[in-house]
Amino acid sequence: MREINKNSKVIDPYANTVHFESASHVGTLLGGLNSLRNKGLLLDITLIADGQSFKAHRVVLASCSDYFRAMFTDAMKESKLSEISLNGVSAEGMKYVLDYVYTSRLALSLANIQDVLSAASHLQLLAVVEACSSYLQKQLDIENCVDVATIAETYSLRQLKKRVYRFMCGNLLHFCQTPEFQQLSPSQLQHLLECDFPVDCTESEVLRTVIRWIEYYPQERIKHAFQLLRNIHFTEIPSADLIEVAESPVMQCLVSGNPLLGRVLQFSISLTRPREDMNGASLINSRGMELALVKVGGFGMSGVTNEITYFLPSIGKWRYLTSIPHVEQCNFGTAVLNNELFVVGGCFNQSLQENVHPFGFRYNPLTNQWATMAPMQRERCRFSLSVVRGHLYAVGGAGETGDSDLFDESAPCEKYDPIADTWNPISVLPGGRTQHAGASWKSYLYISGGLDQDLVLNSLVRYNTETDQWETKAPMLTPRADHSMVCYWEKLYVCGGWYEDDTTGTRVLVDSIDCYDIHKDRWIVVSRVPTPRYHAGIVVIGQWLYIVGGFHSDTTFDRASGVVECFNLETELWTVDQHYPQDIWEHTCCTMFIPRCRDDLEVIPDKTLQ
Repeated sequence: MREINKNSKVIDPYANTVHFESASHVGTLLGGLNSLRNKGLLLDITLIADGQSFKAHRVVLASCSDYFRAMFTDAMKESKLSEISLNGVSAEGMKYVLDYVYTSRLALSLANIQDVLSAASHLQLLAVVEACSSYLQKQLDIENCVDVATIAETYSLRQLKKRVYRFMCGNLLHFCQTPEFQQLSPSQLQHLLECDFPVDCTESEVLRTVIRWIEYYPQERIKHAFQLLRNIHFTEIPSADLIEVAESPVMQCLVSGNPLLGRVLQFSISLTRPREDMNGASLINSRGMELALVKVGGFGMSGVTNEITYFLPSIGKWRYLTSIPHVEQCNFGTAVLNNELFVVGGCFNQSLQENVHPFGFRYNPLTNQWATMAPMQRERCRFSLSVVRGHLYAVGGAGETGDSDLFDESAPCEKYDPIADTWNPISVLPGGRTQHAGASWKSYLYISGGLDQDLVLNSLVRYNTETDQWETKAPMLTPRADHSMVCYWEKLYVCGGWYEDDTTGTRVLVDSIDCYDIHKDRWIVVSRVPTPRYHAGIVVIGQWLYIVGGFHSDTTFDRASGVVECFNLETELWTVDQHYPQDIWEHTCCTMFIPRCRDDLEVIPDKTLQ
């Protein structure tokens, strides 16, 4: 209500209101309540836990716990009692919980964690339960993971349970060799096999792990065997390993008692691949993993980027994966070996000068970590990096200014041994070669097109890794530079690129997909690309050839594209897939298995819609 002074002026009594808030009040309040408890003042409830008495204030307990709030405010008989027994709560747990209620502080250790968690869970102190869960996650190791899993399951701590089983799977190779592994209950082992987390060993080892678990206590565990084995991915186990395991006493016993399992084993043996794939790369375990289309580096409207993104069909969006641990660079070589991404060489600008380097990095998607590798013997950019029988092959390319022998008479080549972490020279490729393409088939490496100084090449050459010799094969139907070549079954496909018009000297985009029959040494045109491009990312997934992004005009700078077109190599039909969210060119594409569940997923913003 406003007042009127003697001069009849209206005065607002709230005009000079100042709001005061004490930062120390909460601490003062807690300290005061705890002091009252310690002095035994105004206490109105006694709690009995494990035979010991604990005095407290009803209002304090009800303000922190839904359990006590319901007990003291609803029409329950306990609301009238001055003494309440808490069955199932230990005295030790009650002491720590009460200290937290009155001080907001909690001292957790492996010695008291179960008592505290049990009391907090019973009394519905959610903040304490969460603190216990976080503490156990930080203390997790091989020796206690089974105990932690049991605690998580007992108290329905879903986040902790997820974390502990992810840890078990990620360290399965070590974990399965320990006595703790044998302490897993049948339901825990089954959950470990069912949960969708990556493991650090092959599926052969997963199967052997289950067999060893059964053999440890066969009389009791054999009855769980068939249910456990239903979670084994038999088709991912090499036939030789399946045959070996099938001869074990446990499997013989199971097969004799269950003919269906015997038929499953025989069918799986008929479907499985040899121990090594076509390029000699070790088979990885796809548990918790999914084959992804990966885009590495490239250019966009904001310039060069080291960003690596990926597309999982189950997610349906492009997401950020990692970044190359180097200054922004381009024209490097990329390859995937043993499900690790190798990024080698390349060039970067410094003081308006192009610097070419020999250094390489390898990325492990399981650990989400980069590691350095031995540098190449020569600096290279605009070269090809291919995988043949478990080794990397770097062919040709351009080197630092003045290093003319990388351009003119021959193209130096070298081979990388990932086990020894060493590069060694191999036979040089006659003639200069840069901006070409490479692909492998069995023990052979094929190199197509590229530039020899200013001449766009149409040649196809093949390197025999067993004899260390190069040989010339049937030339391509059209010269190409900045194109891609992929292998699908017994054939090679080239796509993208450009050549120079003999009359005008301008670049002409090659719009055809040409197929090379390896056995017949012959080329044919199989299709025309709906959107001809060069500097595109091209890769094969299953029977589909993906063309991602690229530059589809050499005359205007605004003709980059994020379009993704797919060509079915079996039906020879085209489809358009989800576009890359941004215009992108001069990148590379590959495939590798990525963990399906990651906690740091970040969607790439769609700048084409802005």
